[in-house]
Amino acid sequence: MPLFNVYPLYDVTPVSGNGVYVYDEKGVEFLDLYGGHAVISIGHAHPKYVKAVTDQVTKLGFYSNAIQNPLQKELADKIEKLSGCKDYELFLCNSGAEANENALKLASFKTGKSRIVAFRNGFHGRTSAAVAATDNPSIIAPINAQQQVTILELNDISGVKAELEKGDVCAVIVEFIQGVGGLDQGTSDFFEQVYALCKANDTMFIADEVQSGYGRSGKFFAFQHYNVTPDIISIAKGMGNGFPIGGILIHPDIEAKFGMLGTTFGGNHLACAAGLSVLNVIEEQKLMDNVNEMSEYFIKLAKTIPQIKNIKGRGLMLGLEFDFEVGDLRKKLIYEHHIFTGGASNKKLLRILPPLTIRKEHINMFFEALIETLAEVEA
Repeated sequence: MPLFNVYPLYDVTPVSGNGVYVYDEKGVEFLDLYGGHAVISIGHAHPKYVKAVTDQVTKLGFYSNAIQNPLQKELADKIEKLSGCKDYELFLCNSGAEANENALKLASFKTGKSRIVAFRNGFHGRTSAAVAATDNPSIIAPINAQQQVTILELNDISGVKAELEKGDVCAVIVEFIQGVGGLDQGTSDFFEQVYALCKANDTMFIADEVQSGYGRSGKFFAFQHYNVTPDIISIAKGMGNGFPIGGILIHPDIEAKFGMLGTTFGGNHLACAAGLSVLNVIEEQKLMDNVNEMSEYFIKLAKTIPQIKNIKGRGLMLGLEFDFEVGDLRKKLIYEHHIFTGGASNKKLLRILPPLTIRKEHINMFFEALIETLAEVEA
């Protein structure tokens, strides 16, 4: 049976990984500066991660949410401790799309409204309301398009004000650093005014931290660079270091009711074990400090390369923008220098999303390869 052909694939077959490296079936080593869409947070096959998952699966891999699972409470407490998001409540699911889907559903339950405000070049997932709030018509099927969504430009505060004052918006959903869209960010003033407008108009303010969360921005959450308090925070990618897990943090002003949200696999024993090991490593290895140090070093080197026209993002969620499309550049980095990088809807942007354990020697390797490749491209 053939696979449903929806992914354009590079001719690389990773079979193992270690730290910031992956290895193909021939034993070729690749430097991973993309982490599988920012999923690999603490490095491939981290020994504490491997041990936690292995130990748990030998005991109990899964049971439903109809029983007590103390690992869920332990995970919730650890997230609260490291994030500083006091008094929020945790609902666990399986992915970023599911996290945003539940966030939007909860906002609609809370407000009794149904329209969503989202932003140009935003990406929130591929399911129902999450994909409808995503600024990419090519992935929105007619069944998704029935959702009521208004897409505005980032920093258009007058547009946000006008839409919220109509009284039918249940949620404003925002990436504080856009991922697939190309690392664009709103201004501090914009985010803080949007937050105030949400409060004034009975609208939930949703922080999509699926890609930017878990220390990637240099703080635990990217919204913490601003003076805002989201009603709901969605999380996923780096949360499980490759194990499927997602969730939402819910402000205590939103009251839970039996049956309001639900999931079969969300918050299962294996997922919680994986999630706890990630948080423990982030804490023990002081990875958020490393993010800030490595980000500063990366940006310093990037500024020395004249072909780089713009450096976007924060922490280890970075983009290098050129005045040409980077598809061929990425291929050369993969096939000739064995380095994974990422693309974006902005075809001139190279995305850098390495494990948070990256060191200066790995950054040096990348820039040496980039300089050589740029010289070849220009020639």
